[in-house]
Amino acid sequence: MKITDIKFAKLKVPLITPFKTALRTVSDIEDVVVIIETNSGELGYGSAPATPIITGDTHKSIVAAINTAIKPIIVGEHIEDMNHIIHLVQSAIINNYSAKAAVEIAIYDLWGKLHQKPLYQLLGGGKPKLTTDITISVDNIEKMVADSMLAIDNGFDVLKIKIGKNINQDIERVKTIYQEVNNRALIRLDANQGWTAKQTVYACHQLEKAGVKLELIEQPVKADDFAGMKYVTERVLTPIMADESAFSPKQVIELIQHNAADIINIKLMKTGGISNAIKIADIAKIYNVECMIGCMLEGSIGVAAASHLAVAKANVITKIDLDGPALGQYNPVVGGVCFENANITLGAGAGLGIEKIDGLMALTD
Repeated sequence: MKITDIKFAKLKVPLITPFKTALRTVSDIEDVVVIIETNSGELGYGSAPATPIITGDTHKSIVAAINTAIKPIIVGEHIEDMNHIIHLVQSAIINNYSAKAAVEIAIYDLWGKLHQKPLYQLLGGGKPKLTTDITISVDNIEKMVADSMLAIDNGFDVLKIKIGKNINQDIERVKTIYQEVNNRALIRLDANQGWTAKQTVYACHQLEKAGVKLELIEQPVKADDFAGMKYVTERVLTPIMADESAFSPKQVIELIQHNAADIINIKLMKTGGISNAIKIADIAKIYNVECMIGCMLEGSIGVAAASHLAVAKANVITKIDLDGPALGQYNPVVGGVCFENANITLGAGAGLGIEKIDGLMALTD
């Protein structure tokens, strides 16, 4: 099976409710879809969203990086030589993580089709079912409480609460939501780099004194503030999870060796694809550190790939934050992974198992 071409499309799905964090507000899931064509007629699908303030990638930069740096060196390569292709992708250009991730996902999809097995089976096997949390966007307290109650009514038993805009308002938001939830769901907080290290310690102590029990706090300080992450981790009982601080395997080793995080959040768009995500999971397992599998605000192609990885690495990926498709008004992808509220079920189709994608808009550059 030889790669003959790479095509691009855009896929846009409106959100059920606007997605609000300390960093941005978004109304649609909008992905660039990468379609790798082969001489056997099989197609490999990958995707990536634009996350300029997180990874530095825009839709235009993703397409440009693939067209100018990656495509010229992998067209003509055989999927049988997958490790060689992955090396070419990762060494073709520095950074550009989302572009690399989109291509890698499509390559792994084709690898599964080559061997006629679901991707998770080739990655190590496992039980093809997951349960995800759901994100509650930062808003006024009444709206956040209402969204939390609706999520619980829809079967979600883990809520990830977005905070990080105002420390005192954030504390009150969390107290109120926790009281209203009344032990019907676990609470995770995502500060999206919105606090300082001292503010985080203060907030944790205030919440702990109020009897609020949190499963974790995600990336409270700036991504490059490893000292701040360490400061917080050493001073609070609540587990601290690294997200934007943990892009590469090397960063993960540094975080773990310096006791700067209790949990590592793996996202394919940060790691540059599945290959480095596997390395991070294996590193964390060596150090007996838990991982979460997460996603950007992205649709069901990229999240399907993350789901396959999570199933195969369930011995270390113990927390699931793959609610992107659940936030959309509909799922345009037919076949593969089924996303139904909190429940994620992997199909038996080869690779990612995608049969067709409705609503694709072709991109010429």
